[in-house]
Amino acid sequence: MTNRVFPALFLSHGSPDTAIADTQAAAWLRQMAADLPRPRAIVVASAHFEVSGGVAVSADPHPETIHDFGGFAPELYAMQYPAPGEPELARRIVSDLQAAGFAAKAMDKRGFDHGVWVPLILAYPDADIPVVSVSVDPGQGPEHHFRLGQALSGLGGEGVLVIGSGSFTHNLGEAFKALRSGRRDVDVPEWVQAFTEWMNDRLAADDIEALLDYRRLAPYAVKNHPTDEHLLPLYVALGAAGDGSTARIVHDSAEFGALAMTMWRFDPAFAAAPAA
Repeated sequence: MTNRVFPALFLSHGSPDTAIADTQAAAWLRQMAADLPRPRAIVVASAHFEVSGGVAVSADPHPETIHDFGGFAPELYAMQYPAPGEPELARRIVSDLQAAGFAAKAMDKRGFDHGVWVPLILAYPDADIPVVSVSVDPGQGPEHHFRLGQALSGLGGEGVLVIGSGSFTHNLGEAFKALRSGRRDVDVPEWVQAFTEWMNDRLAADDIEALLDYRRLAPYAVKNHPTDEHLLPLYVALGAAGDGSTARIVHDSAEFGALAMTMWRFDPAFAAAPAA
């Protein structure tokens, strides 16, 4: 067991077939764990675990693998991620969230949606580390999810890796145009570039005030996120790293033009220096 403090991560999980695709993002996810000590548990806030009016935390000791998508290769539906849950950690997270003022509850019979298992099956293919998933609330905005992350900020010092799993940009209508053509490598439109540059600059500057108001301040914010459930996990990860965290891009690519696969690492201010 290491006594090193874990960073929090924001991962763009992309299309479900990232799990089997030969892409830059998939290649980065396959080597992600090499730069980290082995966590005792992983907590994932997934864009596909949507709960309104509160926060749900998976407490199933043996979560199933959910194939919450359609129209992909048969081999994708055969994939399983049999990592155990950790009910005790789930109950502790619920308690911490309630103490921070959230209406939080443990949820039994909640499996791993593809926002959880797709990145993890690449990064931790042995599926031998306990995983707990945390919901996002599509009716709440960045501030709510940043505070949610802050309530989880003690976990990094206890050997727990906190991940926000979503998408840096997520206009599926535009992405499907490229998907129908069978091409992942189409040019990135200017409106995606402008948005990602603004977000990257604000994250690097630790400009929390601007980031929380991204929907008003960022260029083409609504075009890149017609609904913002896929960006909300970023704010969970940012909050979970604590005040004064150091942010750095760990991966930057794009797929289908409109899906930015940008990924960020947030190291707590009191953490050891990140691995080279």
